[in-house]
Amino acid sequence: MKPQIAATGEAMATDTILSVNNIEVVFNEVILVLRGLNLNVQRGKITALLGTNGAGKSTTLKAITNLLASEDGEVTRGSIQYEGEDITEIGPEALVRKGVFLVMEGRGILQDMTVIENLRLGAYSRPKAKLKEEIEEVFRFFPRLKERTGLAGYLSGGEQQMLAIGRAMMAKPKLILMDEPSMGLSPLLVKEVFGIIKRLNRELGISILLVEQNANMALHVADEGYIMENGKIVLDGSAQELMDNEDVKEFYLGGGGERRSFKDIKSYKRRKRWL
Repeated sequence: MKPQIAATGEAMATDTILSVNNIEVVFNEVILVLRGLNLNVQRGKITALLGTNGAGKSTTLKAITNLLASEDGEVTRGSIQYEGEDITEIGPEALVRKGVFLVMEGRGILQDMTVIENLRLGAYSRPKAKLKEEIEEVFRFFPRLKERTGLAGYLSGGEQQMLAIGRAMMAKPKLILMDEPSMGLSPLLVKEVFGIIKRLNRELGISILLVEQNANMALHVADEGYIMENGKIVLDGSAQELMDNEDVKEFYLGGGGERRSFKDIKSYKRRKRWL
């Protein structure tokens, strides 16, 4: 029986591609932003990290990819593991080579370069032998980009987001971190972009940590999710469990059941059960 138990434990460890363990992040040596944060991303799954502005979502992604130093921030406690290896102090370029790619908030494309040049830039850390075929693979997911031959700065917001994701694909990542992919997009484009995110996960097996304020859309494509407030995780579970949670419905999904009248009460604010 003992060998069987050991094998099960090993399988469970292998299923976790990213593990953030009780980290604290401090800016300017005094401002505590993340407070003992824990989360896991399972291999081949989409994990949503949800929360309001200022909750610490983007800081979490920057901590994972070691981009805090540019903003005078640092991880002062805890560890971050990727495929069982401690990456807390590994530089961003080395992480890309290991298979971790961040699609930043605001897309971060180079506007004075063409679509093809941006895509080639995404493959800078890899052999170029199959570059043409890999670009065609991106165009299979984003056929609209193939038609755009001018500078990336002239693309629409939706096309720029597609290009940012396509550039991430060129690095052949095992794990993509996405920061607010719906920002600034129309509802129709948001639906299209999230559909592509789901295809990337299902067809290519890429694990995704998705930071979003559009909780409704994120939970509909995610397998698991975390709710973050004030630098810490306050709730987690499967995407369906979170969508069924009354507090999540009321405070993040704009629902919460039957509408109630409070016209005879001066003010009303329901207290979240996790506070």
